[in-house]
Amino acid sequence: MTADYRTVLFNPQDDYPADKLADHRLEQYKLYLEMADRISSRRQSANSYFLTLNTALLSLVGYLSLGEGKPKWYWLIAVVGMILSYMWYRLIRSYKDLNTAKFKVIHEIETKLPIAPYDAEWEAVGRGKAPKLYLPFTHVEKVVPWIFGVLHAVVLLQCVPWVSIWAFISRSDPNFTW
Repeated sequence: MTADYRTVLFNPQDDYPADKLADHRLEQYKLYLEMADRISSRRQSANSYFLTLNTALLSLVGYLSLGEGKPKWYWLIAVVGMILSYMWYRLIRSYKDLNTAKFKVIHEIETKLPIAPYDAEWEAVGRGKAPKLYLPFTHVEKVVPWIFGVLHAVVLLQCVPWVSIWAFISRSDPNFTW
């Protein structure tokens, strides 16, 4: 983020009533905090949604594997799962970046208020650089989509007809057919 956000945040307005400035800043700060909280709620909803989808896909694979043989379209479920896992990971990164920007703005607004509780809280946990004090949720959260992606990749790898491919490559099986 560039330093320009401070200039944009506190744009000078010569005609703004001085007696209302502090109250209006406080009200805008409250609204902004509420919006930051809503972003966190949407982030959690997105995580729940992708967790449910990935779990359902893997459950479907498990359920379908109870029958005789493997359906030829298992690979499609695995590819869809891998794509969903990657989209989930990208969404987490996007929310992380958005929250980082929001809290920079919150900390900057707090420089104009009598107290700065969010900045003080961030300082108390070592500004995210002291894992013993605080391990940012994003560090853990970003691993989950990759775990599901690997599970889907394992399903995909099990769908590949390795014996047939090896026979084709080595040409050792004269009866080989696709």
